[in-house]
Amino acid sequence: RMNCFKLDEETRLREEAENTLKGYRKDVDDATLARLELEKKVESLLDEIAFLRKVHEEELQEMQSSLQATQVSVEMDMSKPDLAAALKDIRAQYENLSCRNQAQAEEWYRSKFATVTEAAARNQDAIKHSKEELTEYRRQVQARTLEIEALRGHNEALERQIAEMEDRHNNEIGDMQDTIQQLEAALRSTKGEMSRHLREYQDLLNVKMALDIEIAAYRFETFLTIPPLLVAVSPIVQQSIPFVAKRSQEA
Repeated sequence: RMNCFKLDEETRLREEAENTLKGYRKDVDDATLARLELEKKVESLLDEIAFLRKVHEEELQEMQSSLQATQVSVEMDMSKPDLAAALKDIRAQYENLSCRNQAQAEEWYRSKFATVTEAAARNQDAIKHSKEELTEYRRQVQARTLEIEALRGHNEALERQIAEMEDRHNNEIGDMQDTIQQLEAALRSTKGEMSRHLREYQDLLNVKMALDIEIAAYRFETFLTIPPLLVAVSPIVQQSIPFVAKRSQEA
């Protein structure tokens, strides 16, 4: 019974470990999907940054072309120094704005990339932790499986021993019943033989008593026929005369 209880307990623990293992597998799958989603977002952000850089470069090229055209116009008309200074100031403002836009874009890119990298690192740590726990649960499941198999083998061996003991017990009971029947038959035979011997003994005793009576009667008759002077021949004969006389009368 203890082995059966332990086997049930090990089976329950194994099922719990397998259920937990399934849960961790789901967590690992979810973390993997999240990592893939983050990688897609990173690729999308990189593509967006590349597109913004391309647009920015095209805008710079257009501004440079416009400034060059303006310079040509200014060089052709040297009589207007105020216009050249204004264009130079505008060019400086555009270059400053372009630098600021580029710096903001790079800062935004670095911030987004750092956020995505941090999230990916967290997911990597979670995946690593889940894999470690998954390995540990697999080891526990294997150990529980080995224990269950060992207990099952031990239980089967005990069941075989119990079956063998029951067979031997049944055989011994059968042999004992046969012996009891033989003894009962021998006892009945002995009782019958004893009854027969008792009857034979009783018959012999009856015959002996009849013979004794006949002998006593014969002696009494013989005693009556002898002379009176020979009566005192034997005290024993004198003592047996009343008994013999009584038997003769009864007869």
